[in-house]
Amino acid sequence: MDLKSKKSSPIVADSRLGLYSSLLPCSQSGPSFLSSGLSVPRKKPGKIDDVRSNGWLDEMKSSSPPHKKIMKSFNNTDDVPDEAEIDYHTWMNRYPSALKSFQVIMDRARNRKLVMFLDYDGTLSPIVDDPDRAFMSSEMRSAVSNVAKHFPTAIISGRSRDKVYDLVGLKELYYAGSHGMDIMFPAEDDVSQCHLNCVKCTDLQGKEVNLFQPASEFLPMISEVFRTFVEITKDIKGAKVENHKFCVSLHYRNVDENSWPLIAQHAHDILKDYPRLRLTHGRKVLEVRPVIDWDKGRAVEFLLESLGFSDHSDVLPIYIGDDRTDEDAFRVLRKSNRGYGILVSTVPKESNAFFSLRDTSEVQDFLESLVRMAQKDAKIVEMGIESSSFDTE
Repeated sequence: MDLKSKKSSPIVADSRLGLYSSLLPCSQSGPSFLSSGLSVPRKKPGKIDDVRSNGWLDEMKSSSPPHKKIMKSFNNTDDVPDEAEIDYHTWMNRYPSALKSFQVIMDRARNRKLVMFLDYDGTLSPIVDDPDRAFMSSEMRSAVSNVAKHFPTAIISGRSRDKVYDLVGLKELYYAGSHGMDIMFPAEDDVSQCHLNCVKCTDLQGKEVNLFQPASEFLPMISEVFRTFVEITKDIKGAKVENHKFCVSLHYRNVDENSWPLIAQHAHDILKDYPRLRLTHGRKVLEVRPVIDWDKGRAVEFLLESLGFSDHSDVLPIYIGDDRTDEDAFRVLRKSNRGYGILVSTVPKESNAFFSLRDTSEVQDFLESLVRMAQKDAKIVEMGIESSSFDTE
């Protein structure tokens, strides 16, 4: 979604949010980005020992576990649970099902305002080999739309904001792309006055919106790294590079595992020239991001503050996500028991979440349960009975 800024000044972060409001324009230490075209030298990668010694290969493997679904139940006496099933059920004791714990969550939400935060890939859409084909079902889209009718709802994704907006296609939501480094929300909420670095823009429909981009100065650098990655990996079968505006993703899901060291080494060699960029690991993806104090957790805090909910004890934020990057949001909500993080996973793994869901189908069930509860409470309010579960106004 192209936006036309009504301000010509660059968007920098507010120091009240812990960012670098006095940052000067980037002095790029990498090769210069010429408007006439980019010529990328095909230099040989360094020693593979580099990425082994810094642990990148181990990280790539540990962030890409085999996603074995454990669907058996101990109630079936014909099956003897194996070690993986035992481990999973033990893990479930620490991270109970959000569906089975739904009433517990609703008891906490009683007379409070729910605010929903949702990841996209692996949460609203299944993880697929081709990220361009990670489509959410029409049933899931309906569930998200209905949730947004009752509660403020935001999508916080590692994808570019434009891309995730195109995939979701719901105008009534708040969108944060690039792991929260590109946040857009409706101007009619009139919430940007307390954030001097929010700017008002117009979207393609001519509608005024608020835009917050704490890493805007990194755009030329990110574009340069993207083009370099595309060039350097073009001969690696299955490799896919995506430009998410404020971060670059290098997918190796379809790359032969024997070539993973080469991918890691290419990334290592390139990033040596960019000390203001860092590498993080996702599910079979390497991601390059600016070195700033901003992540999905900070995006949650920003949106809660912008919507006027940051200091309210009568607000219950819920964040549903499946990836390592979602842990930053889970951590924010766990702090001071502020809200609930819900991890989507079919395999045991350490998390800052409170609850879990197995897959996207359970996410949809949970969202639909929220809608049914909200509709039930709306009828109770119409009848004048003061016993609703949560505030939907």
